[in-house]
Amino acid sequence: MSSEPEVKPREERSSPGGLIILSVGLVVIWMLLWGQFTWLSLITGVILALGVSIVFYLPAVQMSIRVNPWYTLVFFARLLWDIVRASVGIAWLVMRPTYVPSNAITAVPLRTRSDLIMTWTAEAISIVPGSIVLDVDREDSVLYVHVINVRTLAEVEAFEDEVLRTEKRIALALGTKADVDRVRAGSAASVTIDRGEEQ
Repeated sequence: MSSEPEVKPREERSSPGGLIILSVGLVVIWMLLWGQFTWLSLITGVILALGVSIVFYLPAVQMSIRVNPWYTLVFFARLLWDIVRASVGIAWLVMRPTYVPSNAITAVPLRTRSDLIMTWTAEAISIVPGSIVLDVDREDSVLYVHVINVRTLAEVEAFEDEVLRTEKRIALALGTKADVDRVRAGSAASVTIDRGEEQ
């Protein structure tokens, strides 16, 4: 039995540049989750990102080191619009005395296999009021999402299409060439949790 320490294969080790970009992404996600861009949230986000990166083992993430300024602007502008629109919609539902809750849980298979894009997509969905990611199947790149105020299969499919469009905007902004090719190839077939027969 050899006493030599196990060495990770080269491809499984994250590069310093990749760790820096991953840490920056964690800080941004932390600030988005708190919904505020303050010095306190920035400092706590940096501490948390360093702690997670140092203490826990993170599988190597393929970083594209590519940022498209135009598509990045489009992504954040659309994200802001979605947050505002959904907030107004939720407020309207709360004020409607006749509103009857109708929710769904749907499984959305993403078209990319990037952990980074999957994480950003999940966070972008979750910070928009009315939807939240319940679970992630990392192996198959599937997001399980709870969404409110849907009553028909068509509405669920429309939500799934919006998730795929969010993934596409993120891939065009930050993804690798392979990611961009996948999202431009067309929508993946929607897969949903069985909701039973429509009434």
